[in-house]
Amino acid sequence: METEQSTPALPGQVRARVIAWAAEALPLIAEPPAALKRVASFAPQRRAKLGGNTIAAALEADDDFRQHLATQVLATHGELAEAVVAGSPPAAADPVDVAALAWLGRPEGWVPIYEDAVRRVAEAAAPRDDGAIERLRERLEASEQQAREQRARSRERIDELKSENSSLRRKLGEARAAQRAVAADASQAGEEAEQRVTAAEATALAAEAEVRRLRGQVEELQQQVTAQRRDARSERDQVTLRARLLLDTLLDASQGLRRELALPPVTGAPAEELEARIAAARGPTAHEHRPSEPMLLENYLAMPRVRLLVDGYNVSKEGWPGSSLEAQRIRLLNGMAALIARTGAETTVVFDAAETTNRPLVNPPRGVKVLFSPTGVIADDVIRDLVAAEPEGRPVVVVTSDQAVARDVRRAGARVVGAGSLLGLLTR
Repeated sequence: METEQSTPALPGQVRARVIAWAAEALPLIAEPPAALKRVASFAPQRRAKLGGNTIAAALEADDDFRQHLATQVLATHGELAEAVVAGSPPAAADPVDVAALAWLGRPEGWVPIYEDAVRRVAEAAAPRDDGAIERLRERLEASEQQAREQRARSRERIDELKSENSSLRRKLGEARAAQRAVAADASQAGEEAEQRVTAAEATALAAEAEVRRLRGQVEELQQQVTAQRRDARSERDQVTLRARLLLDTLLDASQGLRRELALPPVTGAPAEELEARIAAARGPTAHEHRPSEPMLLENYLAMPRVRLLVDGYNVSKEGWPGSSLEAQRIRLLNGMAALIARTGAETTVVFDAAETTNRPLVNPPRGVKVLFSPTGVIADDVIRDLVAAEPEGRPVVVVTSDQAVARDVRRAGARVVGAGSLLGLLTR
């Protein structure tokens, strides 16, 4: 590239294009002139607008800076820059671009290229004829009219936006005021809630202290009651022990006297003979108690510490003759559960198992004992032995319809009722 002593002046359009390209490529220069270092930090649009004169002056005065800048600009314009450097720019190329590239790059023989491009720029800017001027004027007036209309619409839109903005500001102010009021109410409510919580905690602490005090008093009272009960129990035990010793002494004395005198059990009553004569004279009545009546058995079971012995199969076979032995046992024991629970009588049910070695499993109700006679021993003998084992004077009731068993246990001092008496109580 060559450097001319006399540099042609830059027309306005070409100068603006050169400054625009230089502003774009300025940050790519490693060491720009000192006057342009601050301009290089501007945004691209502000570089050309605010630093255009400084850039133009630097290009005019500093060839090195212009050559470095030309290298960057030519590199960005590809084929058009190559054609300008070669001295044969395309005829269809923009003359402003051609003039700007030729002025910046200044290749060999660039001046004619530059002047031809400047001339074409001037011709393009010169008016063609009056018709064209008139048309341009009409277009200008139409553009101005559109601009006026646009400005009017813009003003209307601005007024609308201002009105809307005022309304929004007013609403925003109201919303902020409402928010402040809500915040104040929330703060007050929070303070009141905190005060209530504090009061509730104080009340809870006081209640807990009162509960602890009352619990202490209750424990003291319980200890006092326990001590009093212990003392009363001790005194009662002493009294009971003394009374029991006296009672046992009397009972032992009476039993010893009975054994000493060999007194048999008392049977009958002084008025039995008279009652028998009267009964024979008037005949039997429907209200006399017979051993088979359930009422008699219930009266017996109401006696204190009564012992009840039941001839199991003798009762079950009379009550449910068509059922198996297992079903008879179950029905008898289940039926006796409520009776024994009501009377509290000490009860034993004896089943005959003399001819078998197997003993079935049973689930007797509470308060009822179940015995199976040993192999080779009938249930009648077991009942006789149980009656004989009871102490003299204790009421013993045997439920059986076997006359031989009834005769033997009655002789031993037991009371006898028939199987129908128990069945009548169970089915009543």
